[in-house]
Amino acid sequence: MKRSLFLAPALLALTACAMAPTYVRPEVPTAATGFEEDGAWRQARPGMADDRSPWWQAYGDPQLDDLVKRAIAANLTLKGAEAQLRQSQALAQSAASSWWPTVGVNGQATRQRAAALSGAQTYDTRAGALQASWEPDFWGRVRSSVDAADATARASEADLAAARLTVQASVVNLFAQIRVNDALIEALQRTIEGYGKALKIAQSQLRAGVATPADVALAQSTLASTQAQLVDVQLARKQSEHALAVLLGLAPADFHLPAAALTLNLPVMPPQLPSQLLERRPDIAAAELRVQAANAEIGVARAAWFPHLVFNASGGGTALGLWASAPQRVWALGAALTGTLFDGGLRSAQNAQAVAAFDQQVASYRQTVLGSFQEVEDNLAALRELAAERELQDQALAAARESERVLLKQYQAGTNTYVALINAQALSLNAERTLVQLRGREFAASVALTKALGGGYTSSQANTNN
Repeated sequence: MKRSLFLAPALLALTACAMAPTYVRPEVPTAATGFEEDGAWRQARPGMADDRSPWWQAYGDPQLDDLVKRAIAANLTLKGAEAQLRQSQALAQSAASSWWPTVGVNGQATRQRAAALSGAQTYDTRAGALQASWEPDFWGRVRSSVDAADATARASEADLAAARLTVQASVVNLFAQIRVNDALIEALQRTIEGYGKALKIAQSQLRAGVATPADVALAQSTLASTQAQLVDVQLARKQSEHALAVLLGLAPADFHLPAAALTLNLPVMPPQLPSQLLERRPDIAAAELRVQAANAEIGVARAAWFPHLVFNASGGGTALGLWASAPQRVWALGAALTGTLFDGGLRSAQNAQAVAAFDQQVASYRQTVLGSFQEVEDNLAALRELAAERELQDQALAAARESERVLLKQYQAGTNTYVALINAQALSLNAERTLVQLRGREFAASVALTKALGGGYTSSQANTNN
């Protein structure tokens, strides 16, 4: 009889039904022909991100590799995301504890002195008991709570992966921008040196009566304007350096990156990227997991309509050392059924809230997926168009430098005006600045595309059949 009392709840639990709707991944509207800017793709099915792939090594700079590793180890945003993940995992473990009975113990010991017919007597009283209670999951409330907490924990894991990928991309972007600024500073310093020589020539020709004071004033103005541009670029470099220091978990005053040439490689983007690379995007994975969690929360809200059945058991004795003796041993078994008959519409409101939260997460998921396709399209187009623009700008720079060289000789020979020379020098500087900035934009688009695809990938992944 006693055995059947304990087995009955377990058997009933096996027949528990989940009240949450059957989860189906939300559909996302996508183009039928694939990436407009690339090739064919298939609809992505979110998975876990490959956020630990050292994709930044493709840029070919050991110093960049070291900086990214330092940022991953010390970045404070990542430490916060890691703490959030631990919190979510603890909440999932807390929800899973509801599967098990709750067992408690209590004991007491007292010494009393009381009056009696034979005189005052002193005696000790000792008692102890074990209590256990368990609620079988008839309506799937616990199952839905565990499913929701588990999905939320896995979403936090994806959030950590997204934060890690964002930090990696930010370090690469800032490092590339600093190197672009170094190249601009070098070009401006070289141009300033040339403008200084041109000013000396103008001053010499003014003393010889060949040039006019206007030529000297123009040379001075051009030189000062270029020096001001140099100060502006140096400021931008310092600000990028400060931002990089914060990513490394350092105070800006404690970090300095020496100037160096722009030698970064631009990774070659293989043709016809398969859209399954998007499956590794952590934000897509997190968005879908939150849809799953919201779906399970509907089950929790629905289970509130049904009564709670709790089984209780207790046992103990009035003499702790004599439990084996039947006169001091007591026990009890029982069950309690509770339910709500009227709540003023509370459960209806909770159900409506759960459904609305699910709809919100579905919309957020769809927006995330559509946004990911836009990011890929944008950056594929950017890389293609910037490459074509850079080729044309190379030609423009070569022509500007040749024009500057010829006009400088003509001006020195007195066969051309200083205005023509200064215009040629300005055109050459602008062409070089534009070319360096184009390279910076290419690096930014490359990093953005890698991030949009969920991290690094190999050639075999890029060539995977859809």
